[in-house]
Amino acid sequence: MHILLSNDDGYLAEGLIALANALRGHAEISVVAPDRNRSAASNSLTLEMPLRAHAADNGFTKVDGTPTDCVHLAITGLLENEPDMVFAGINHGSNLGDDVLYSGTVAAATEGRFLGLPAVAISLVGSNPRHFDTAAHVAVTLLRQLIANPLPRDTILNVNVPDVVINDLKGYQATRLGQRHKSEPVVKSEDPRGRMIYWVGPPGGEQDAGPGTDFYAINAGFVSVTPLQVDLTRYERINDLKVWLPKEHDL
Repeated sequence: MHILLSNDDGYLAEGLIALANALRGHAEISVVAPDRNRSAASNSLTLEMPLRAHAADNGFTKVDGTPTDCVHLAITGLLENEPDMVFAGINHGSNLGDDVLYSGTVAAATEGRFLGLPAVAISLVGSNPRHFDTAAHVAVTLLRQLIANPLPRDTILNVNVPDVVINDLKGYQATRLGQRHKSEPVVKSEDPRGRMIYWVGPPGGEQDAGPGTDFYAINAGFVSVTPLQVDLTRYERINDLKVWLPKEHDL
């Protein structure tokens, strides 16, 4: 088993190093990660500029691009041997509910869907998470489960781990994505020249966070595991849309 590792916190992030150390004993690993923090980069690709990849002192490969760039490069020619699957993380903070739309960590796993085996994004919940060994233990457990009982090849797992010691984990729950309230307002300020600048505000609080959601599982002390798909089509609305669209005589 050859596993590609990436993240959005950068190649020096504690979570990435913990993940690499944990998985190294169970598979061949290659690490291709951004050269700096690229959180919230989502699925963006760099198309107008060339990308540069360099071997870092810690043995990882750092790329001056987004998480999606890193995985895309790795599976389309950067690595001599194509990996079998992708693990992304361990993210410094949660990726719950609407967060997955912005997350570079989830995007890295999503890009790995081309490999034909499940991809995993793993995040440690908290504003200043500490128990990366717990999340690394979860990653190894899920890897063993994937090898013993393979999931469909188009599966993307979004995993969120409570920031607790391993013995305090309550277990695992299969969940759906919850929803947040809209984001907090932007923070307005001025630069030294008196020009207005804006900081994106923090994400909104929990809105849809009842039983069955990723928020609920985390709040109850469980590891949340949510299956994701790339196809965003809302199939149950297609027939309604056919009726709604203008008819030929209305063109």
